[in-house]
Amino acid sequence: MTKDFRWLYGADAGAKLGVSVSALAIPLTGVAVLDASPFEAGVLGMLSTCAFLLIGLPAGAWVDRLRKRPLMMAADLVRAASLASVPVAQACGVLTLWQLYVVVLVTGIATVFGDVAAMSFLPALVGRERLTGATSALVSLDGVNQVAGRGLGGFLVAAVTAPMALGVTAATYLWSAFCLARIRFAEPAPSRGPRTALRHEIGEGLRLVFGHPHLRLIASEGALGNCASMMVQVMLPIVFVARFERPEFTLGLFLAAGGAGYLLGSAVAPRLSRWLGERRAIWWSGAVAPCALLLPLVDESVWVAGAAWALTMSKSGAGNVLKVSYRTRVTPGHLLGRMTATMRFLFTGALAIGAGAGGALGQFAGVDATLWTAAAILSSAWLLLRPMRGPGPR
Repeated sequence: MTKDFRWLYGADAGAKLGVSVSALAIPLTGVAVLDASPFEAGVLGMLSTCAFLLIGLPAGAWVDRLRKRPLMMAADLVRAASLASVPVAQACGVLTLWQLYVVVLVTGIATVFGDVAAMSFLPALVGRERLTGATSALVSLDGVNQVAGRGLGGFLVAAVTAPMALGVTAATYLWSAFCLARIRFAEPAPSRGPRTALRHEIGEGLRLVFGHPHLRLIASEGALGNCASMMVQVMLPIVFVARFERPEFTLGLFLAAGGAGYLLGSAVAPRLSRWLGERRAIWWSGAVAPCALLLPLVDESVWVAGAAWALTMSKSGAGNVLKVSYRTRVTPGHLLGRMTATMRFLFTGALAIGAGAGGALGQFAGVDATLWTAAAILSSAWLLLRPMRGPGPR
């Protein structure tokens, strides 16, 4: 691991810790502090991810035209400033749900550019021959942060309230920007080939993803899974806090169990790839998906549902390592930003749709109906990857 990669690893650790804490603190601020209804909680979740629907595709083309590291640093600073406004407003007694809506939207827009730039920066920093190992290290870090961050977030919310816990997330983004500033890697200048219309460059990314037989399957399965996962996560604060009045840290522990599963999946993914081949490993990593059908039992047994969530997230952890490595490997270097933006547009756009759909379904059909609908999708979406069972890395 080179020194520059260690600084990138530190930056990613800070940013992901912030994401994990805010993923718990933001909805709890809405539900526990501002008395958000299921529909309003759904809107809050939708706004946190809809930026990828609004600007995700053009962002890929823009990122391909720019140096990546300064863009990642700017995204960190914008997120830090936006999230820091929440505890300030709470301390002044002026925090409203509308401010929270604006904060999550602005943070989401910054995340679009930061994430797309980061995915394009990594292959240049480590080289494609080391990409799988580097990706595994970063995805495993995501799992660690989901465990530590969700657990820490739950205890922070219980100790200092959800709005004040968001002050921690602002500090983690500042740390991320500092680590990125320490990287000394001379990033290659973006290709200065003939400049074409933005819509043409966006179209190249779309044609790559939907024209490639396996990238198309990965995109479809990931979008469905993200939509259903967000439906579950929108309902969890309602179930834990509003319905059963459990302490906030119990929700953090439940989500941390998912993080532990994610970490386990990401850790075993490289070994699965060596044993089975990359494509077969992508398919078989989804074999635990039917466990998601136990998630709606959270009312009867939080332990059973927690175990089901951990197994469901282990599939996501393994899949992320394998799919990110695979899709980066088959994408030409000059299209990495647009491929990543197209995938993020679909995956994170699906989160926005899932949040809105989950909130609406929860409001009008009930929390239980929403959980069962989401569980049915999570348990079956992986079947779309069936054609990838064949051997070989491509």
